[in-house]
Amino acid sequence: MTSIAFIGLGIMGEPMAAHLVDAGHDVIGVNRSSESLDRHVDHGGKRADSVADAVAEAEVVITMLPDSPDVEGVAYGDDGIYANARSGSLHLDCSSIRPDVGQQLAAAGAKAGIAVVDAPVSGGQAGAVEAKLSIMVGGDDGDVERARPLLEAMGSTVVHVGPAGSGQTVKAANQLIVAGHLALLAEAIVFLEAHDVDTAAALEVLGGGLAGSKVLETKAAGMLARNFDPGFRVDLHHKDLGIVTTSARDVGAAIPLGAHAAQLMGSLRAKGHGDLDHSALLLLVEQLSGRQPKDTSTAPTGS
Repeated sequence: MTSIAFIGLGIMGEPMAAHLVDAGHDVIGVNRSSESLDRHVDHGGKRADSVADAVAEAEVVITMLPDSPDVEGVAYGDDGIYANARSGSLHLDCSSIRPDVGQQLAAAGAKAGIAVVDAPVSGGQAGAVEAKLSIMVGGDDGDVERARPLLEAMGSTVVHVGPAGSGQTVKAANQLIVAGHLALLAEAIVFLEAHDVDTAAALEVLGGGLAGSKVLETKAAGMLARNFDPGFRVDLHHKDLGIVTTSARDVGAAIPLGAHAAQLMGSLRAKGHGDLDHSALLLLVEQLSGRQPKDTSTAPTGS
């Protein structure tokens, strides 16, 4: 059994922490929302009122937070992880943040005697609930191997991709690909519906060929039904695409299609849809096509 402080019991963090409890670990949750903390305790976890209290005796600290400033806010300062966690502990950051911030966290942790591994995840809420996340891991070999059993309790694909910050770089590439797939899937749906094709049947056969993808497999049904309950919010994907475009500019990498996808995601957010699932790009493509949103009461639900 490992004593774990888990900071951030949101839409992804709560089921991830639950899997660690199920694996027999002592998991102390910290979260702004008391409702998720209550569910965590009901599931067999523990709660703490502050980061400092949670990390004081923990062997491992896991952060699962929305953005770089959120992670920096709990890592640094007198009440933060590095000032209060015991020397020799391990910090696993499963958030999706800027690669340079991941590197800075590793350097700051080392000064405090704390090993830091960046381990952002992909798979959305469904992947978190089913423990089928893909986890891209950056850090020293020994630290990654120490973290691996915990990561494998939360995900089905755990790959060490390089030194500190590398996991965040690979996650940025993941978000670039997913945004492009979503945008093209949205265009394909609008195109097919405009031609009065049986769209569910069309996507079924497309999914069996070279056009098939995990995005089509997991997102098409909701898009056809115009069900945009968030598995991964537009706000977060907009943030991630900002990381992608900035990181690409820093190294001189051209991402013309990715930059366009980032603009589409930003436009969707500007229209007030930040809380919807990122598959709601379909709404923007419909608008650009001059088409009225499809009546959800009669929309097909198959994929």
